[in-house]
Amino acid sequence: MSYLWTTIKVKDLEESIDFYQEFVGLKLQRRFEAGPDREIAFLAAVKGDTEIELINDQDKEEINIGTDISLGFAVDSVEKKMEFLKEKAIEIHSGPISPNPQIEFFYVLDPNGVKIQFVENK
Repeated sequence: MSYLWTTIKVKDLEESIDFYQEFVGLKLQRRFEAGPDREIAFLAAVKGDTEIELINDQDKEEINIGTDISLGFAVDSVEKKMEFLKEKAIEIHSGPISPNPQIEFFYVLDPNGVKIQFVENK
């Protein structure tokens, strides 16, 4: 068994694709219409990796993400990633946090309110 993707319903597909490409570093793998009012995009770090599936239902006005979910991504340097995001006017949601000497992380929110965690393993 393998883990294929995580699905996120989004308000604005373009804005969400841009966020995950520019700030997280994922690449658009495929994008398609899935009916008259639905568009889907898949992003991943590299082809064949676990993907993020973004779904935009044009007839759905409200999205309920919840507050207890986060998606974690490895970075080489928490400090450099925070600096890059601040330069791009992306607000740091919380952190940096270092629960032990081997790890440090922080969170930002994607355009839909999903917590994105950037993690440096030391």
